[in-house]
Amino acid sequence: MTVPQFVSIAPLLKILTEQGKVVATADEIAAAIKLIFGDELSAVQCSSLLTILRITKRDREPLVLARCGRGMREAAAQVDRKALQHIVRTRGRKEGSYRGGFCDIVGTGGDGWSTFNVSTTASILASSLLLLSKHGNRASSSTSGSADLLQAIRPKAPVIEAVTSHALPTVYEKSNYAFLFAPTFHPGMKHVAAIRKELGIRTIFNLLGPLANPIEGNIEARIVGVFQEELGPVFAEALRLSGARKSLVVCGEEQLDEISCAGKTRCWRLVERPNPAFRGPRNEEDEDFTTSDEEGEPRMLIDIQQLTLEPSDFGLKEHALSEVSPGKLPAENAAMLMSLLRNELPRDHPVLEFVLLNTAALFTIAGVCDSDASDMGHGDN
Repeated sequence: MTVPQFVSIAPLLKILTEQGKVVATADEIAAAIKLIFGDELSAVQCSSLLTILRITKRDREPLVLARCGRGMREAAAQVDRKALQHIVRTRGRKEGSYRGGFCDIVGTGGDGWSTFNVSTTASILASSLLLLSKHGNRASSSTSGSADLLQAIRPKAPVIEAVTSHALPTVYEKSNYAFLFAPTFHPGMKHVAAIRKELGIRTIFNLLGPLANPIEGNIEARIVGVFQEELGPVFAEALRLSGARKSLVVCGEEQLDEISCAGKTRCWRLVERPNPAFRGPRNEEDEDFTTSDEEGEPRMLIDIQQLTLEPSDFGLKEHALSEVSPGKLPAENAAMLMSLLRNELPRDHPVLEFVLLNTAALFTIAGVCDSDASDMGHGDN
């Protein structure tokens, strides 16, 4: 049996705890976090690092989150970027300012409301017009995570583990939708699972999920829900630093990591504007159009705008969260999902309207609503 060879991060831990004149950089913290994915950090130093980052709140700094998210993606199963770009060019349906790229809608979790699986259901509905790359996992704090929901579908549940990094382009050749199961794409997370469970506190890994989509560089638009309002501007800036483009970070007034059906939702929107200093290809048919040159000027500059949304902005009524947060088990939520997809729910059903307002927001952020006319397929009016 091979004994793991651990790397010591004692000097970094000392700097982080003393908080003196020498300050640990985001890159140094990210390098230490990345050791976890290769099982190169002892359990003692790993738990110490996660705890210190939590106590000092370094795990809530935008640059730290951005760099750690990048490290997590680098350690993940790698996808064929060229193949994904080909999918966008050949299967993506451009409309308005939507360029046919991949989209995601995801939350941090941890809001304590155990609402119906809104983002997962919204992602399925949105795939009627958009290419969806839904990154998700099993529940950690709620009763039904996105993976739990999909695996509870009857009569035949999808085999979510079959969607691997190698199979992903093939999936998109036949479908607009792929569910990227976190354990499949981030196998290194198994090295910290037991430590997180024993610690019993929120750590940086409770925040990194929305920043760790394995096809991050190919994501065109996304919605990210956060469980505390103070995290809104943090995530917006972390996304901007990560190279994200069209994005909406949301937090319901109830500290809900979705656009709330019960009242107001605080939002931070990343908006693109052309960069006059960009010197790369301007033709969207160019194979490098969706790639970036880290040494050169970016194609687009990103501004962050704050706004507030409420159900009436979508032409919908308000519904108390008690109507959509029964804390039901995956099987019950899966039955609700299938009823919704079969159009069996009343038009004013609270869960349906909750899902519709989040779906509509993703369509808006993606840009399909920017067009004066629409031609996205049969029944589109």
